[in-house]
Amino acid sequence: MNTPRPKAKLSRALGIALTPKCQKYLEARPYPPGQHGRSRKQQSDYKRRLLEKQRLRAQYDVSEAQLRRAFQDATRRPGKTGELLVADLESRLDAVVLRAGFARTIYQARQAVVHRHVVVNGRRVDRPSYRVRPGDVVAVAPRSRTKSPFLEAAAGAHRAAEDRAYLAVELADLRAQLLRLPERREVPVVCEEQLVVEFYSR
Repeated sequence: MNTPRPKAKLSRALGIALTPKCQKYLEARPYPPGQHGRSRKQQSDYKRRLLEKQRLRAQYDVSEAQLRRAFQDATRRPGKTGELLVADLESRLDAVVLRAGFARTIYQARQAVVHRHVVVNGRRVDRPSYRVRPGDVVAVAPRSRTKSPFLEAAAGAHRAAEDRAYLAVELADLRAQLLRLPERREVPVVCEEQLVVEFYSR
């Protein structure tokens, strides 16, 4: 096996595969990297909460400041803070691009947005953190659709095993509309969000 790349090491540390390629590393070595990776020490409550926060951060590839800001916004709204936090992160433009099947990973989705390949309601948006609102239409820009990554996407290479009920996707046209904010059970992230809430509320 080749030397693990940084994302593979991070996947092992967090116990989740951050990309499809990382899955093979995680299956071969399902324990954290390093000298003490195999040890089964009992985690403290703080460490469990910290791990869940890091898992959530990594799956959306957001900075600490971005996640903390999203948490603070979620606390101001009525409802369960953890579920509101996940729904808010899921409405990020890069996350919508990923869930729509226009990209293979969150990293590829972010790159597509930054390189101005994505339009929202017909206007180019190059900020991955842009919040997509219900009713907004996200699409790959016409001039970008002939590029090989998007030709693969249009052919269904990155389509999820099950459709997202909160997204209306026309994959052949590389077009998707956010119908509503998702419910927690519809979001395929591995995280106990209540522990993230407890981490930031301490």
